[in-house]
Amino acid sequence: MSVEPGEPAPAFAMKTDGGGEVSLEALRGRKVVLYFYPKDDTPGCTKEACGFRDAIADFEAANTVLIGVSPDGVASHDRFKAKYDLPFTLGSDAEHAVAEAYGAWVEKSMYGRKYMGVDRSTFLIDENGNLQAAWRKVKVPGHVEAVLAAARGK
Repeated sequence: MSVEPGEPAPAFAMKTDGGGEVSLEALRGRKVVLYFYPKDDTPGCTKEACGFRDAIADFEAANTVLIGVSPDGVASHDRFKAKYDLPFTLGSDAEHAVAEAYGAWVEKSMYGRKYMGVDRSTFLIDENGNLQAAWRKVKVPGHVEAVLAAARGK
């Protein structure tokens, strides 16, 4: 399954760091950056999370909420968030239902072995719950700036 800009964003609700819960419905009226990453505390994922962390004030000024999503559990998210002082929500998608709804749960291949995993992807959802922009197969350098420009409407 995949979702394209201009379409309604798939609804979601998931557990978060700190024992909380987040849903798309609860965020209506604000833009949402939903970014999918493979695993807490790995080099690329840490670099991406810290990039979003460092730009949090700019995203907040653009009325935009950041939510990082991976298949890791809440306890892993709590450690990752504390270790890098991440000021945004981390959603636990252990059954990868949210990643599947956004087309971010894909077949991957490493050393000839095929397996299912998260395709590093980011989605910008507008204040009305519609998908405004999508980035797939994300390369971390320059990504945060591209997402911020889109959130600002540039």
